[in-house]
Amino acid sequence: MTGPRVVGSAANLPTTTFGHRSLVWWGTVGFMLIEGTTLFICAASYFYLHHRVSSWPPAGTPRPSLLAPAVQVVLMLLSIIPVAKADRAARQLDVAGVRVNLVLASLFAIAMCVVRGFEFAALNVRWDTNAYGSIAWANVVAHGTLLLLETAETLVFTALVFSPNLEQRDIAGVSDNSLYWYFMTGSWVILAAIVYLSPYLS
Repeated sequence: MTGPRVVGSAANLPTTTFGHRSLVWWGTVGFMLIEGTTLFICAASYFYLHHRVSSWPPAGTPRPSLLAPAVQVVLMLLSIIPVAKADRAARQLDVAGVRVNLVLASLFAIAMCVVRGFEFAALNVRWDTNAYGSIAWANVVAHGTLLLLETAETLVFTALVFSPNLEQRDIAGVSDNSLYWYFMTGSWVILAAIVYLSPYLS
């Protein structure tokens, strides 16, 4: 009787993977699809209501202010620099590079949360004033959940990479976090144009 036949060995397989070879990457992509669908529904509802009325915003409703959303867009675009550097450092397993750039990304994230509060005020309308106010707030709130989630996740990863128990596989999560950051930033550039600029084009 012969023993079990060896068909391969997993000894040489990598313990740290990035991109589509990682299960966490697929989870991140799935979450982006779910959140992207939510944001798309909010944007589509905005345009649906826009085309149902002759005046947008409705008569007597001031247009939104542009300073806060402009500052937010600039902050988000600038934040891509340390996030991309953290992503690259993670793929090179450069712990020092990951630490420095995650700290910078965390500071950007906190600043963006603060500016989001000013963006609500910049809408110049209450959420319950009319349909315009409701859908404008809905778009900002929906994206705000992404911003809060990404801020919390980035802060957790920042604390993790300074932990003495850091493992290589933990660093791979930094790259997945960067992917979601790109999605969060790109989606807000589009939504900001819809919510804050389109009333000036009506």
